[in-house]
Amino acid sequence: MQLDTATYQRVLGDELRRLRKQRGWTRRDLNRRLQSDISLQTLATYELGTRQCSVVRLVELCLALDEVPHELLARVHQRVFSDSPVGRIRIDLRKVVRDGQPELLPLRRWAKGKLAEINGHQSPDVCLDISALERMAELCGVETVDLIARLRQVSGPVRDTED
Repeated sequence: MQLDTATYQRVLGDELRRLRKQRGWTRRDLNRRLQSDISLQTLATYELGTRQCSVVRLVELCLALDEVPHELLARVHQRVFSDSPVGRIRIDLRKVVRDGQPELLPLRRWAKGKLAEINGHQSPDVCLDISALERMAELCGVETVDLIARLRQVSGPVRDTED
């Protein structure tokens, strides 16, 4: 098993941001709950996954978020090694186009365009890697993990591949 540190940091940041937003907090709210003095910019870089977080800092963030550190890391590990950053997720564009979830409108528009582009000459199945899923999630205004879950609902069993 090989570790992609950039992906791991990005997923860790995504989980930290999700926890903060789940509580309805701004970064400033979280900052007030921390023991040490961390700038809002530093918090933002942790959430974006562009800055490494020390173990002690991660534990401090978890305590402020009322989260058990090993549970947070278990979710990150699960996403990094199971949600296919190494492989890809295969989806059926036709099923995405037929889906009515308002949040997935940007994804539906993209899928319609891809279907028009292939015009019946190729399979309507496409593979999305973690980078594409993260960008799609951003466009749809949902967390990456939520987009993956929604795609699993829309497409039926979403297939992880090594393509």
